[in-house]
Amino acid sequence: MTKHYNITVSGKVQGVWYRKSTKETAKRLGIHGFVKNLDNGNVYIEAEGDETQLKELVDWCHHGPEFALVSHVKFKEDAVQGFEAFEIKQ
Repeated sequence: MTKHYNITVSGKVQGVWYRKSTKETAKRLGIHGFVKNLDNGNVYIEAEGDETQLKELVDWCHHGPEFALVSHVKFKEDAVQGFEAFEIKQ
């Protein structure tokens, strides 16, 4: 069953390839949605997949790519949007 998570990642997560790495991880996991930088320095992700896929993505978000310093990951379930791919938004 497809679920939708809204995920916010805080810390040193911009300028460290976090969005690109998130896209690669989502693609590997078979997750659809998007990732974007927020003006406050956080990264925001909307992701759709089954519960196992989404839990694996959230687990990955806690460390992210090599140079990220993640301080907090917050996620909540929301209504499924029906994304067909995973993309990086500006």
